[in-house]
Amino acid sequence: MPPASMGRPEPTPLDTTLRRARPAFVLIVVFSLFVNLLMLVSPLYMMQVFDRVLASGSVETLILLTVVVGFAFLVLGGLETARGRVFNRLGAWLEETLTPELIRAGLARRLAGEPVGAQGLRDLAQVRSFLGGQGIQPLVDAPWVPIFIAVIWLLHPWLGMLALGAAVLLFAVAVANELSTRAPLREANRRSVEAHAGVEAALRNADVVHAMGLLPALTARWHKSGARALDGQERAGDRGSLLVGTSRFLRLFVQSAILGLGAFLVIRGELTAGGMIAGSILLGRALAPVEQAIGAWKQMVAARIAHGRLQALLRAAPAPPPAMELPPPTGRVTVDRVTLLPPGARRGDAPPILKSVSLDVAAGDVLGIVGPSASGKTTLCRLIVGIWRPTAGHVRLDSAEVHAWDRAALGAHIGYLPQDVELFGGTVRDNIARLGAADDGAVIAAARLAGVHDMILHLPDGYNTPVGEAGAVLSAGQRQRVGLARALFGRPRLVVLDEPNANLDAEGEAALVDAMAALKAQGTTVIMVAHRVSVLAHVDKLLLLRDGAVEAFGPREAVLTRLKGPRPVETPAAAPPAQPAAQPAVQPATG
Repeated sequence: MPPASMGRPEPTPLDTTLRRARPAFVLIVVFSLFVNLLMLVSPLYMMQVFDRVLASGSVETLILLTVVVGFAFLVLGGLETARGRVFNRLGAWLEETLTPELIRAGLARRLAGEPVGAQGLRDLAQVRSFLGGQGIQPLVDAPWVPIFIAVIWLLHPWLGMLALGAAVLLFAVAVANELSTRAPLREANRRSVEAHAGVEAALRNADVVHAMGLLPALTARWHKSGARALDGQERAGDRGSLLVGTSRFLRLFVQSAILGLGAFLVIRGELTAGGMIAGSILLGRALAPVEQAIGAWKQMVAARIAHGRLQALLRAAPAPPPAMELPPPTGRVTVDRVTLLPPGARRGDAPPILKSVSLDVAAGDVLGIVGPSASGKTTLCRLIVGIWRPTAGHVRLDSAEVHAWDRAALGAHIGYLPQDVELFGGTVRDNIARLGAADDGAVIAAARLAGVHDMILHLPDGYNTPVGEAGAVLSAGQRQRVGLARALFGRPRLVVLDEPNANLDAEGEAALVDAMAALKAQGTTVIMVAHRVSVLAHVDKLLLLRDGAVEAFGPREAVLTRLKGPRPVETPAAAPPAQPAAQPAVQPATG
C-alpha cells in the first residue's frame, strides 16, 4: 500500500514548494551563523580597549583594532542585507509559485458550493509578510543564543549562570505567551474570516443593500462575528502586552544585574573591566532574539494559522492528475443516467437535483431545454460543461468523460453563457477574447456572430471600452450580449447557453436567433435553456425537465405538440399553459 494509505497525508503544493525552498533556508542559516559570530566583535573590541589599549596607552593598537572592527561591521552589514534580500525573494517566489494553485483550489471549492472567496490569497500574503518581514528573524537568530551564553560563561561561570537563568526565564515567558494567546487568536482569526466574507457578499450586492436599506441589518450582522473577532484580538493583545512588558523588564533588569555582578567580580579581582562590559553586551545580544520573538508572537501565530488554512484548502482541492491529450471534439454530448445530489448531501439526506437523466445530442444538433423553475435545467448545463461532477451516471463529450479532458485544452472548444453574466475587469475586447491574446479579426468575428458588433461600436471607446468591475459599466442586456460573444469566440464545437435572452430586448433577441441559425449552419452543437418559443426556431430537439427528471425528449415539433396537452406546465411563454398526459409522447433517450 502507498504511504498515504497508512495515515501519512499526500504532500500539498505548499509542502512541495517549501521543500524546493530548502536551499534558500540553508543559505539563510549560513548567513545567520556568520551574522551572529560577527556580533561577538563588539564585546571583544570593548575588552581589548579596556584591558589593553587603556593599560598600554598604545594609539597604534587602538587604530588597528578600530580598522578591524570597522571591516567586520561592514561584512556584518552586507550579510544582514543579503539575508534580508533572501527573505524577500523567498516570500515573493513563494507567492508567485503558489498563487496559481490557490486560485485553482479556490475555484474548485467555489464550484463545490463553498464561499471561500479570496481568503487563500490573503493567507498567502500573511505568510509572505511573515517571511519577508522582521517576524521570522528572531526565529533564525534564536538557535545561536547558546553561543553567546557559552562565551559569557567563559568570561566567568557566575556571569554564565546569570545569563542562562535569564534566558530560561524569557523562554518561559515566550511559552506562556503562546499558551495564553493561541486560543483567542485562533478564534479571533476565524471570526474575522467570517466577517470579511459577509462584507464581501454585501459589497457584491451593493445595489440591493442600498435600495432596500439593508445597511443597518448588515452592520448588526457584522457585529455578531466582527465584534467577537475584535474581542478575541483585544484579549490576546492584552495578554501579549503584559508578557511583552514582563520580558522587557526581565531583560533590562538582568542586563543591569550582570553589570553589578561583573563589578563585584572586578572588585574581587576575578574579572577585568573589559570583561564586565563585554558580558553586558553579550547578554543583551543573547536575550534580544527571545524578546523580539515575544513581541512578534501575534504575527507568528497569524502566519501559522494562515499556513494551516492554506494546507486545508489545498488538501480539500487537490490538483487533478494530468489529463490525456485528446483530439478536438466534434461536439457530440451523451448524458447517461445522471443523478446529482445537492453539494455535501448524502443519499437519503435530500432529494436529488437530477434523477437518472439521459439524452444524446449528435454533433451539430441544437437542443432546447425547457421546464418549470427549479426543474434542474441550469444544473444539467453545469454538468455538461464539466463544472460539476454527477453523483451517479456519466456525462460524455465525444464518448470521453467530460472530466477526462484537459480543461485548458477543452475550454477553447466550449462556449458557455451562464444565467448570471459577470464580465472580468478590463475592456470589452479582453472579455470577448477570454482574457487572452487574440487576433482582432477573431474578436470581431465573434462579436458579429453574436450580433453585438454594432452595439460595441456605439460604446465610448468601442472594443477598448472598460467594462468596470464585473461589467458594472454596461447594462444587464449589454453584459449578456458581450457574454454571448465571449461564448462564441474561437468557433467552439459545443455552445451551452443558459437563458441567453433573459435580459435582451427585441433587437438583442433577434440577434440571438440569427446567431443560433449561424451556429447551426456551421455545425456547432448548441444546448440552450429557454422560456420563450421565439428563440427556439432553430432547435432540432427539445428536452422537457420536471422535478429533476426527463418528462419528454425528442424532435422539436413532437415535444411542442406534447406541451399542448391538457395539463398546465411552466414552459415557453408562447405556448398555451398545458401539461402533458401521464405517459410522455416521446420516450426519454437512454444515453
